[in-house]
Amino acid sequence: MNVTALAAEAVAWRRHLHANPELSFHEHNTARFVRETLESFGGLELEQPTPTSVVARLQGERRGRTLALRADLDALPIHEESGVEYTSGTDGVMHACGHDGHTAALLAVARELVSRRSDVAGEARFLFQHAEELPPGGAAELVAAGALDGVDAVIGAHLVSTLEVGKIGVIDGPCTAAADTFAATIGGRGGHGAYPHETVDPIAITAQAIVNLQHIVSRNTSPLDNAVVSVTRISGGTADNIIPETVEIGGTARTYRQEAREATRTGIERVLAGTTAAHGATSTFEYTMGYDPVVNDPDVAAVVRGPPIQTGWSTSSR
Repeated sequence: MNVTALAAEAVAWRRHLHANPELSFHEHNTARFVRETLESFGGLELEQPTPTSVVARLQGERRGRTLALRADLDALPIHEESGVEYTSGTDGVMHACGHDGHTAALLAVARELVSRRSDVAGEARFLFQHAEELPPGGAAELVAAGALDGVDAVIGAHLVSTLEVGKIGVIDGPCTAAADTFAATIGGRGGHGAYPHETVDPIAITAQAIVNLQHIVSRNTSPLDNAVVSVTRISGGTADNIIPETVEIGGTARTYRQEAREATRTGIERVLAGTTAAHGATSTFEYTMGYDPVVNDPDVAAVVRGPPIQTGWSTSSR
């Protein structure tokens, strides 16, 4: 199949997936579509390690290493307002993170490699992973089911709208940050807005805490490290003239190194506890570890960028 025809098929697959999104751990129809599409190619060994994931294996005609290529299947709980003809047919669910494109692209790669099986040395293993959007997600389940047994390297791609169309970014080392979340409740003493001196105002204290959290990045993180701390939600109060008893906040922390990750976590907890205690308030704190950072192997990244002979990692037999 020529490139133009394959690209057209990939667009059609992507639009079908976009119109039929499914949430994490519920990708039953998506997995069925992927499996049936792969079956139509022929030449692939197929299995479903979990009810909503698909793994396909292509054995080359020569000895070589095993390379896994990975895409994700799930959508997000978002109401689509794009107005395109292939808009989501499921209210409140949308492919807003590019997983429909990832899956369609990997199907296209599988089809192309099947047609060029004589050129394949070793094994190409295609991982269509479920539940990426809901940590700890489906990747751990696939690993536990043996989907990566015997794999020498894994390659995945993510659509990035900030890159120009036609450009591909391949970098060495840290690529995507750990995505952790935190939540806190600041407890004070409520009362009438006309008598703030008789209260312990959790809104004013929370405002100070949010400002103080910015010092974790600007003054407590090494200039050689990257970190982001963002408070993304705040909730408190029921009436304009009443100071509430509590305020809830939540947010995200992003880091590349595990040491910086732990320092950021303890820093958030310390700032919240210290700010609230200084004003006679209380606080509860929860920190949820998301996915670990993605750190690209430089040799594998070099293979993706150019001829394998330039690196120590090649497709030659072991």
